[in-house]
Amino acid sequence: MLSPKQKYEHRSVLITGGLGFIGSNLAHRLTEIGDVEVTIIDSLDAEQGGNPFNVNDIKDKVKIHIADMNDSSVINHLVAGVDYIFNLAGSSSHIDSMQNPHRDLQSNCQAQITLLEACRMFNPQAKVVFTSTRQVYGSPLYLPLDENHRILPLDVNGANKIAAEHYHLLYQRIYGLRTTCLRLTNTFGKRQQIQNDRHGFISWFIRKAMNNETIELFGDGKQKRDLNYVEDVVDALLLAGASEDANGEIYNIGHHNPVSLYDLAKEIIEIAGSGLLVGVPFPRERRQIDVGNCYSSYEKIQNKLGWTPQTDLRTGLVETIEFYKQNRDEYWGSKKTSAVS
Repeated sequence: MLSPKQKYEHRSVLITGGLGFIGSNLAHRLTEIGDVEVTIIDSLDAEQGGNPFNVNDIKDKVKIHIADMNDSSVINHLVAGVDYIFNLAGSSSHIDSMQNPHRDLQSNCQAQITLLEACRMFNPQAKVVFTSTRQVYGSPLYLPLDENHRILPLDVNGANKIAAEHYHLLYQRIYGLRTTCLRLTNTFGKRQQIQNDRHGFISWFIRKAMNNETIELFGDGKQKRDLNYVEDVVDALLLAGASEDANGEIYNIGHHNPVSLYDLAKEIIEIAGSGLLVGVPFPRERRQIDVGNCYSSYEKIQNKLGWTPQTDLRTGLVETIEFYKQNRDEYWGSKKTSAVS
């Protein structure tokens, strides 16, 4: 059996949302493999996490298109002839989806159909890996969450993500397009958007600590989450793309060592060497979509594809904080926003 590296050598890859957090880290890994033709499409929407600096050191090794994936005249051209498509584009903000549901629908549903239609018409041989979210499960009935857990999202983002999953799997069943869906949990690491709190609490905690500001935890901070370092998530993406056994499947990505938000914040403050911590009451709009303790089982992807998380929390946080110390000017910006849990 060919290794994932051998699967991608001498092949072409399209990454949607490739200037964002996970997409740019995936692009770096693919260029390290060697002879891989990497193409990126990203809208650089101000509300999302795209940042040209994310690929600054590999910009001569990738092709970059600044465009909306929902523009069929662009995406029809880009999908033609590529071997693998890692579909990471879309909105990930839960609170934004409640405030502007039509925008979330356009990003997480309409644009996904545009991509899938482009594949159906111009490249039905492509392998497509789509990143979804564990938010589709809603409040857990049991832990850890597995793929058999009932689906009951608590926000518009989760509802649209599960719809997008169904689109991808439908195009496999009806049109034979090879698709795989990964339900990600909380991902952290270098190149993550860190200007505001809408795209992940971990990066926001890191920013507050590095600014020697106060991290505000909603409630008592005892809610437990599982956290995956971005390099481990990239491993999962590449394994899913390389495996024909993954076609038509949904896999959770998770970690075996969930941590409370309080312990996470304390760890970040210790590593950063600055920052404070305080508990604050839950805002009503946050309480409505909070799921309490939530972490996922990755037993299925471990058994089927051999994936397990390799990076412990402290190692990942040390590498992440060091990255932002070295590249602070490229990520800090000037936006201000509220507390997050």
